[in-house]
Amino acid sequence: MSSSYGQHVKLSIFGQSHGEAIGVTLDGFPAGMSIDMAHLQAEMARRAPGQSLLTTARKEADAPEFVSGVLDGRTTGQPICILIRNTNQRSRDYGDGVDLVRPGHADYTGHVRYFGFEDWRGGGSFSGRLTAPLVAAGALCSQWLAAQGVTIACHIQQLGGMADASFMQADSGTDYSYLKQMHLPVLTQGLDAQMEAAAMAARNDCDSIGGVLECMVTGLPAGLGAPFFDSVESQLSHLLFSVPAVKGVEFGEGFGFAALRGSKANDAFRMAKGRVVTETNHSGGVNGGITNGMPVIFRCVIRPTPSIAQRQRTVSLKAGENADIEIHGRHDPCILPRAVPVIEAMTAIAILDMWKERQGCLM
Repeated sequence: MSSSYGQHVKLSIFGQSHGEAIGVTLDGFPAGMSIDMAHLQAEMARRAPGQSLLTTARKEADAPEFVSGVLDGRTTGQPICILIRNTNQRSRDYGDGVDLVRPGHADYTGHVRYFGFEDWRGGGSFSGRLTAPLVAAGALCSQWLAAQGVTIACHIQQLGGMADASFMQADSGTDYSYLKQMHLPVLTQGLDAQMEAAAMAARNDCDSIGGVLECMVTGLPAGLGAPFFDSVESQLSHLLFSVPAVKGVEFGEGFGFAALRGSKANDAFRMAKGRVVTETNHSGGVNGGITNGMPVIFRCVIRPTPSIAQRQRTVSLKAGENADIEIHGRHDPCILPRAVPVIEAMTAIAILDMWKERQGCLM
């Protein structure tokens, strides 16, 4: 299992959905930062289950325990280990071992990959439950980045067939901190209520719904990232695609570039208040895999939650024949609200790793 990431800030996650605990180790985090526990708990609460009818009813406190790397509330520079206890597992909802494999899940592929010895309860290591320690680690990274003037904002750009405004046309100087206070964060006033109604309709149909999250990082200096394999897009995409529900990522205009000519796609450079800027930001703040000082903007597609209560076709591994399955248990009809802090966390982790690499170039 590949459970580690990073070159300069090294991160490793551990645990399973229905195990005793899950957690993360963060090595290379800067020393001396006073941890804002209120900020950390607020980020954990945004990802936590049981917030509304749109999220799973599984109740977890998700209280992070610092096992190492912190003394008197400050980071020591040694590896930070965070433990999160699992307290509300219901393994009986998943039957007795792997037989009827759930469509859209990793039941079959995980069973093959680990020769039948995988922890199958609640999805085991493939579960979105493992994003909780990632949010804890990301909260530390985002707090450090905020002290450097870096801000990460994320909203639901699309849910089902409804689309919100885009950061591409928005004022990057606006304070978007209000998005963190919204259960369904959107830029367009009133759209969150319409999106909630669409998600509830899917729930009432024993179904689920997906969408698109858009993220913007402001305050970044030019010069982060490196070609070819450590480009900004490569490193962010690596982490984003690690989130179980993410099935696509695009930067700036993304696939919209296919309809543009070069004369429209290029971002003209200008001088403004003594610094280099671009008139437009079609490239999403990245040229040649390196930040150019403009806001980094990207979008990721979040698939509909695969666990739905409708009868679906599958196979029985034990009988070796076709079968039907009805999935029971506690599941999100719409994962988008809880995915927002996860995407922000992954972004912060990747940015801090690139930031430390850039600092190393000066030594």
